[in-house]
Amino acid sequence: MKFQGRIFNWNDDKGFGFVEPNGGGERAFVHIKAFKPRSRRPVNGEVIVYELVRDNNNRYKAENIKFARDVKSSHKRPKAKNGSFLGAVFISFFCVALLLSAFSGKLPAVIVLLYAVMSLIAFAAYAIDKSAAQKGRWRTQESTLHLFSLMGGWPGAFFAQEKLRHKSSKQAFRSVYWVTVLLNLGGLLWLHTEQGASFVNNVVFPFLNG
Repeated sequence: MKFQGRIFNWNDDKGFGFVEPNGGGERAFVHIKAFKPRSRRPVNGEVIVYELVRDNNNRYKAENIKFARDVKSSHKRPKAKNGSFLGAVFISFFCVALLLSAFSGKLPAVIVLLYAVMSLIAFAAYAIDKSAAQKGRWRTQESTLHLFSLMGGWPGAFFAQEKLRHKSSKQAFRSVYWVTVLLNLGGLLWLHTEQGASFVNNVVFPFLNG
């Protein structure tokens, strides 16, 4: 059974101390060799996760000790990596489907070009905003970044969030971002309908041809 508690009376020269479990319970002896892995030296007040065992003298000691913050970060990393991987796979399928739709004549090639250009613009906007945040300069509004995603730049925005580590940990921003993705995909699906095709032929092409 795993316990969590704080180290006290730690003697770093001798490499041992004690742990008091959160919420009360049996205090236990802590030795530096019981840390798995032994990445760094503990300090008084540090929170650890451990297993409670009895030694030959019927005294409690902590075994298989890990720092609590290391345990939390190890749980978060796979989730972030999985999210990044699934997002990249989703965008790859989207790009393939978009190209197939253009080659089959269901969508004009200009739509593919629009996604490519807007993705580059979105990526650049994220990079500029991150640089501004680091240097204390004027920031790009979040609504502007979302507008770029809505206009087709969401693939570039996704890779900017992952590669630049910008806005990737802000849950509220990410939620709105995925709403813009869904809205954009809804508009793209509408272009495959008769009404959407009529809009492209009667509005988009005449606009592009001047």
